[in-house]
Amino acid sequence: MRDIGVDVNKPEGEWDGSKNCPFYGTLRLRGQIISGVVSSQGMTDTVVIERETTRYMQKFERYEKRTRRYSAHLPTCIGELSPGDNVRIMECRPLSKTVKFCVIEKEGSE
Repeated sequence: MRDIGVDVNKPEGEWDGSKNCPFYGTLRLRGQIISGVVSSQGMTDTVVIERETTRYMQKFERYEKRTRRYSAHLPTCIGELSPGDNVRIMECRPLSKTVKFCVIEKEGSE
C-alpha cells in the first residue's frame, strides 16, 4: 500500500488491479479535501457526494441553504457505499468529464 500524503484510515477492501486507485494504483491526489454525504451511486465506480453550506443574505438578514454536488471516483479497495454514508474526498486529475475527485475515506453513516 502506498502513502497518499494524508492521514486516513487504511482501506479494508480488495484491490482489483485498477491503476485509478490512490492506495495501490498510480492515481496522484492533490488540492482540497472535502467531507460530504453520499447521495447516489448509479454509475460504475462513481458516487455522487452532496455538501450543504449556509450563506448569509445581508439584504434579507437571513441565511440560505446551498447544496453542492461532486462526482467522485470510488476505488474498489474502499468497499461498498450506500446513500447516507459520510465520506471524505480529495481532488485528483480529471478522470472523466465530471469526475475530478476521489473517495479517500469512509467516515461512517448518519
